[in-house]
Amino acid sequence: MNVQFQPYPLNLPAYPFKLRQADDTTFIFDEIRKKFLVLTPEEWVRQHIVQYMIQERGYPKSLIKLEGGLKLNSMQKRTDIVAFNSRGQKVLLVECKAPSVKINQKVFDQIARYNIVHKIPLLTVTNGLEHYYCQIDFEAKAYHFLESLPFYSSL
Repeated sequence: MNVQFQPYPLNLPAYPFKLRQADDTTFIFDEIRKKFLVLTPEEWVRQHIVQYMIQERGYPKSLIKLEGGLKLNSMQKRTDIVAFNSRGQKVLLVECKAPSVKINQKVFDQIARYNIVHKIPLLTVTNGLEHYYCQIDFEAKAYHFLESLPFYSSL
């Protein structure tokens, strides 16, 4: 598999990732899954937002799950990031896109469909350049956008 991707700055802090080269493929170490993964533009975004959650917002590494499966209308889908509270309840769902992917209604529809299954009160959509944070009020059947990702301690 030849994947040539040159990492570049995103609209997130820079982090000292472990990168490895094998032939024409670059790999990045995922400290959640404890393994090297092929570095794609979407993986670059995913690894940055995970580090942002941990280092800037206080989300415990042990309570973050990456690329979990879910069944939606009998089809197997994959969520990018789910964070849990200390009681094991899902508190945050993150959908990551490559920086070249425009954040539009289609992306919001995708995370909303995933959330039909998960029923998580906090949603994030990012392509590494634009970030949207949304709080869901299931009782009132309403939502509102937030300025930034809430600190884990405030959830």
